[in-house]
Amino acid sequence: MKIAVYSAQPYDRRFLDEARPNGVEAVYFSDRLELDTVPLAQGCTAVCVFVNDLLDAPVLEALHALGVRAVLLRCAGFNNVDLQAAGRLKLFVARVPAYAPEAVAEHALALVMTLNRRTHRAYARVREGNFALDGLLGMTLHGKTVGIVGAGQIGAAAARIFHGMGCKVLVSDPAPTPQLEGVAERASLDALLAQSDVVSLHCPLLDATRHMINTASLTRMKRGAMLVNTSRGGLIDTAAVIEALKSGQLGALAIDVYEQESTLFFQDHSSDIITDDVFQRLMTFPNVLVTGHQGFFTMEAMREIAAVTFANLACFLQGSPCANALLTPG
Repeated sequence: MKIAVYSAQPYDRRFLDEARPNGVEAVYFSDRLELDTVPLAQGCTAVCVFVNDLLDAPVLEALHALGVRAVLLRCAGFNNVDLQAAGRLKLFVARVPAYAPEAVAEHALALVMTLNRRTHRAYARVREGNFALDGLLGMTLHGKTVGIVGAGQIGAAAARIFHGMGCKVLVSDPAPTPQLEGVAERASLDALLAQSDVVSLHCPLLDATRHMINTASLTRMKRGAMLVNTSRGGLIDTAAVIEALKSGQLGALAIDVYEQESTLFFQDHSSDIITDDVFQRLMTFPNVLVTGHQGFFTMEAMREIAAVTFANLACFLQGSPCANALLTPG
């Protein structure tokens, strides 16, 4: 059988080919899945997609008409999939719910450390022979309060990392968090925002969490605090964050995700004019650090993604129960 892999980069091909079982043919496309690129899946039984591929009702219907019967997400988030439409079409949909969660948690720490101690600016200075320390002053994280919003596997890993650094860790999550006993204190979101020197987002993008960081919640944050987002760009109202940065209410921002990233991330735009004015405004702030959705990008995580993706495919082909399925043909 044949699967169409969308948004495929060279590293995707490497790790998927390493894990691909005999009898499965993968055809790779760098194109993002959207209505115009659906015909690339002609002759394929399944599609394999990533975070910025579009799987709304028209796309799913067009895929179904081509004979596609399975959607394999090589990521944990599924907010880009119309599950109601997929269910109506009796499609198999499965994801990779966790892949080296420590990878994203460690990247969140790297963003905090880089932005706090200005190591990115120090690196550029030293390469120019400038060893002055003015403008590089940071804070000692030991003893500071770090708020973790979302205590899934990634959030829990982040909580343990910051606890190990001597930080007081607060966690806000609607579910119980017995795995963090002795590591973090539970708090309401409002209390967490008011007390935290660093707020790190690790929750899924749902209707209830979209723009959870907005003008009102930014006002409730401790003045001068740092905000970190390695989860989903839509958790943050970027325009509101820009205003908070301008006023000094928000002290610093580190993001690995961006609400409109689908037209920017995972591609080389170094020779292009970027027309996203909001993103360009963000890049003018010296206290903003942006990486291009690389938090997951470790060898261990890529191998796990590939292995689980093909295990999910095996469940579909064999008609066996799949722990990672969001939908199975009824």
